[in-house]
Amino acid sequence: MSMRTSVQAMARRRFIAVSAAAAGLELLPIHGVARAEAHVARWRGLALGAAASMQIHHPDQKAAAALIARSVREVRRLERVFSLYRDDSALAELNRRGVSAPPPAELVELLRAARRYAGMTGGAFDPSVQPLWAAYADHFARPDADPAGPPRPAIEAALAKVGFADVLIGRDRVALPRRGMALTLNGIAQGYITDRVVALLRAAGLAHSLVDMGESRAIGARPDGRPWQVGIADPGRPENVGDTVAIVDQAVATSGGYGFRFDAAGRFTHLLDPRTGLSPRRYRSVTVVMPTATEADALSTAFGFMPVERIAATLTAVGHGRALVVDGAGRRSLIGA
Repeated sequence: MSMRTSVQAMARRRFIAVSAAAAGLELLPIHGVARAEAHVARWRGLALGAAASMQIHHPDQKAAAALIARSVREVRRLERVFSLYRDDSALAELNRRGVSAPPPAELVELLRAARRYAGMTGGAFDPSVQPLWAAYADHFARPDADPAGPPRPAIEAALAKVGFADVLIGRDRVALPRRGMALTLNGIAQGYITDRVVALLRAAGLAHSLVDMGESRAIGARPDGRPWQVGIADPGRPENVGDTVAIVDQAVATSGGYGFRFDAAGRFTHLLDPRTGLSPRRYRSVTVVMPTATEADALSTAFGFMPVERIAATLTAVGHGRALVVDGAGRRSLIGA
């Protein structure tokens, strides 16, 4: 992945990951931990290029600081597996070489999860779209770029390298079957890392926390028993909060084309349909609430390519969760329980 593409992807993820800040958390102005109020420790920084934060409630401030430090070390360790912003990550090496042998256990675990979500969404979720991203990034990086987008032959050439079902995923070997194939886990890894941090904090006995490593997940309710309120960006004015979602022991993820646009007109965004190679205009944003951030992250990505009827059918099949979609006209629809 080129440095230009890495920076663009980083900007996209940082822009989309507004939920914790929009929820009104008093985050620190610099990276670190602080005692903002009794029994509360807060941290903010970056994870996989996205704005990240933690708000944990613990009676011992030293213990809270130690937990945050452990969580950040875990995030950095997982970045060395999943990041496209690090040339030395396991994913970057897989994309360069076409094979990872033996692969890190976390890479295998997440790719297998991605395959489940690909299956339940009929292929709408597809981590192998990275060649499409590269085709658009390369096209619009040119000073004389045609505003109509890459020529169709370039899109077809990229689509020929897309096909997550063909990727070999095994404990001893992960392999990309075609030359030029590449994976991105930006549509699921933030959620997965959020879940790993939540597991670490739960194991330490925490009952009230909010974690956002690119996607948000709550541990329990707020200490006063109220739900956590997570802000969702207004897709028309993403610097503002458009909606808020109340969660207890749940996760929230949002996907929207406003997060990154290749062109000034916004016709081409980071959301690229793995079947057509084009950016959909069906929704301005899709927010998904699920028990885990991994699930919410993956499905919010996939639902952006699916009609409301298929989203509803998928949620029915899953048996839990809900989605808030904002259509092209700005109309809001709540789907699911």
